[in-house]
Amino acid sequence: MLDHLPPDAPRHVELIDGALVMRPPQTLFHMRAVGRFEHSLEPPAHLEVVREMTVTLGLRQRPEPDILVVKRSAITSLKLTSFKPEDVHLVAEVVSDESMERDRTTKPIKYSKAGIKHVWRVEEEDGLPVVYTFELEPAVMVYVPTGVHRKRLQTDIGFDVDIDLTLEWPPD
Repeated sequence: MLDHLPPDAPRHVELIDGALVMRPPQTLFHMRAVGRFEHSLEPPAHLEVVREMTVTLGLRQRPEPDILVVKRSAITSLKLTSFKPEDVHLVAEVVSDESMERDRTTKPIKYSKAGIKHVWRVEEEDGLPVVYTFELEPAVMVYVPTGVHRKRLQTDIGFDVDIDLTLEWPPD
């Protein structure tokens, strides 16, 4: 259904619980935060960073995270519009006022049930990002917190991550 919307439909549409959810225009904070992660993540060669692509979690579930790290082998065509959850290593959601409930509660539950190993939630605090990082606990399929990061995100998600969160543009 999502792949067959008319050409004049909004650019970013998610399918959550069978309902189409249109995203409002993004803020400058959102744009800069997404850009920072897109350009600063340096996964190993078998993974790739993509932005604003959907993940097909089921017939009625196709959320669109802001940033994904996916298996390079899953990128099979330039016409690809969605990834399978088993091909997704990380999803990152930049929270806006409109998406707060979905990004804090709804989507993480759906991502954990689908087996996506890492989730980051990015929120604005005094004009800067705060990144809440989570890892899937496979025995119970729920996320456990692994950190709250201000100014700098340093973690290991199967590869080292070190990102300056000050949003100075361009990044150092």
